[in-house]
Amino acid sequence: MNLFSNLDPSNKAASSRNAPLADRMRPERLDDFAGQKHLLAPGKPLRVAIERDQLRSLILWGPPGTGKTTLAHIIARMTRSDFIPFSAVLSGIKEIKVVMTEAEKTRHYGRKTILFVDEIHRFNKAQLDAFLPYVETGSITLIGATTENPSFELNAALLSRSKVYVLNPLSVEDLTGLLRRALMDSERGLGNESLLIEPAMLEQISVFANGDARTAYNTLEIASQLAAEDGGDHRVSAKILEDAFQRRMLLYDKAGEEHYNLISALHKSMRNSDPDASLYWLGRMLEAGEDPLYIARRIVRFASEDVGMADPMALTLAVSAMQAFHFIGLPEGNLALAEAVVYMATAPKSNALYLGYGEVIREVKETLAEPVPLHLRNAPTRLMKELNYGRGYQYAHDSAEKLTDMSCLPESLSDRTYYKPSQDGFEKTIQERLRVWKEQIRRMKREGG
Repeated sequence: MNLFSNLDPSNKAASSRNAPLADRMRPERLDDFAGQKHLLAPGKPLRVAIERDQLRSLILWGPPGTGKTTLAHIIARMTRSDFIPFSAVLSGIKEIKVVMTEAEKTRHYGRKTILFVDEIHRFNKAQLDAFLPYVETGSITLIGATTENPSFELNAALLSRSKVYVLNPLSVEDLTGLLRRALMDSERGLGNESLLIEPAMLEQISVFANGDARTAYNTLEIASQLAAEDGGDHRVSAKILEDAFQRRMLLYDKAGEEHYNLISALHKSMRNSDPDASLYWLGRMLEAGEDPLYIARRIVRFASEDVGMADPMALTLAVSAMQAFHFIGLPEGNLALAEAVVYMATAPKSNALYLGYGEVIREVKETLAEPVPLHLRNAPTRLMKELNYGRGYQYAHDSAEKLTDMSCLPESLSDRTYYKPSQDGFEKTIQERLRVWKEQIRRMKREGG
């Protein structure tokens, strides 16, 4: 099979009535491309580069259904390039070398090749490196599509030779416009179906699609099929639309960037004492299929890091919520996590414990590991007693204040203060308690001196 048999860069499936509506409705011109005005509006750098045929290799990064594949097809058509689709899932280094060799040959005949690699983040380093010589010599123009952050998923060598363009989720207005176009298009769309659907329902589909054109088209197509099966006037009822929706699949990848974006949003909402936003992000994660025990572990972390000693009960409640979920399971256990999230959001906040422990860790790493002072060591043997282990130890319970002026840090660190309680919540009580103790210790030293 010749991969370079004068491939038409437009999507051949668009002409087939058996192809999905999303494929049939792929635009073939930049002017028909929905969204991404920040990249493709007249005068924008990417559009200018395409129109002048001065495009270098590029990475299209964006969520599903934002037009990455469609844009690659349009670029190939406008630059009169052979278009070779390449699947990162199905291809290896052997296939890469075959395609690259063919591209080298066609370049000598004055033909350009665009190699489109879908899900390029799935390639390993060796596979990505195999592209580099051909990208550098100009044998191919590489267009990679990815839903993952390229800075994490692609190697630096390939990134340095490519321009990354970020595609945004389509707006409700963009998606509604695409659906209207599909309803009016008799050649590729549903114009011959006589489908009756309220404008408000088109907007519902657009909201449901969550920025994904493919989801919007698929939902409209399913609704059209259900309406045809229902008989009558081919009208989309509320019941038909509900059946077409089935269950909303939220954008989420438990191993990808969105996973970290959402947990970051939850953590920062709780830190900002916003129970409403905290509940929202919790719901987003749970409904998208996140492991509830992962969320529970992060709430436990939050209790120590951001609430700390301002409310010592926060850690207890966080652990209790984790145990409650483990005991009850889905879906009832979600309420235990919701209770914990609201408690954390509305609790007094202090990161004094977090900062104090961080300072200790830095000191431990950067300074000499001093021996434990002799007076703090146990002396279970005669030899240890002869070596002065335990000598000078002061037993706090022997004093009325349950306090002594004995230093418990190594001598070189005796002036250090790591934990500095705030004025928030229970830490205000701790702060006052420590102030009184320090004054008592100073008095003991004066009287003992």
